[in-house]
Amino acid sequence: MPTLNMIQALNDAHKVMMRKDDDIVVFGEDIGFFGGVFRVTEGLQKEFGKTRVFDAPISEGGIVSTAVGMAAYGLKPLIEIQFADYIYPGYDQIVSEVAKMRYRTAAEWTMPMVIRTPYGGGIFGGQTHSQSPESLFTHIAGLKVVIPSTPYDAKGLLIAAVEDPDPVIFFEPKRIYNGPFDGHHDRPVKPWSKHPASEVPEGHYTVPLGKAAVVREGGDVTILAYGTMVHVALASVEEQGLDAEVIDLRTLVPLDLDTIEQSVKKTGRCLIAHEAPRTSGFGGELVALVQERCFYHLEAPVERVTGWDTPYPHAYEWSYFPGPKRMKKALEKVMAD
Repeated sequence: MPTLNMIQALNDAHKVMMRKDDDIVVFGEDIGFFGGVFRVTEGLQKEFGKTRVFDAPISEGGIVSTAVGMAAYGLKPLIEIQFADYIYPGYDQIVSEVAKMRYRTAAEWTMPMVIRTPYGGGIFGGQTHSQSPESLFTHIAGLKVVIPSTPYDAKGLLIAAVEDPDPVIFFEPKRIYNGPFDGHHDRPVKPWSKHPASEVPEGHYTVPLGKAAVVREGGDVTILAYGTMVHVALASVEEQGLDAEVIDLRTLVPLDLDTIEQSVKKTGRCLIAHEAPRTSGFGGELVALVQERCFYHLEAPVERVTGWDTPYPHAYEWSYFPGPKRMKKALEKVMAD
């Protein structure tokens, strides 16, 4: 079985679905001839032509609104917003049109579209290339929100998203495009080729939306994470020798509450990790859900490890990023209570 990094896996997902369905069109800034800033769409225009793969002007609102019209008329847009930090000009279209169309038309029209965008820090992108705005979309009824953490999941989830009849916001953690990241920025980069989840089957397969993955079983504490933070969590518990259960949520909407509940009731403790700022981050929703469903099983308050409530700093990237030191402190606290 071939080993792929996340970029290659996502590229392969595009090819699999575009060969299968002529109604799929791909567009965004620099995604045609250039193949995208991160090369996720490399080679697509050459294979599928300029009518199905084309560059868009620097207008996120225009990109999304064009996709709305296409989807309403039966096409299946698979669009790219170059960085999640740039998605805000298209937010009105996403909230008012993309998310509401099925409801407004009593399901006469649907929005079979996927909006892909790289998100998160760890690449010295500063405040305009490092944001994690996922909670702005989990709050909007009508949207599904997906975040892969491995090449295998990236391909399977993207195919599932394209096949879904409803709109999907597909966040790609760019720090792990080329390899898993344990949070230790001063260590050599590890390639995906040495990770078992880099083995990606050829052809069509799906990873179902709404199903989390227990990536490490344990009995001491449950860690809920997604994207890059899955790998930071795994490294942290190994370094501390904890018998922790690590759950990769994979999709935030729909959320696999059954897996979360089963794990927390078993361990009695819970830690939540994400890159986004703490206030109104998705971790706050997870805390509430764990408290509601597992209150009488908890041995300690639910802890969070998150980004700070500040713009993402360029010079102090690793002070902002919720890395191993902050994970260690939070794990010690949740285990001590």
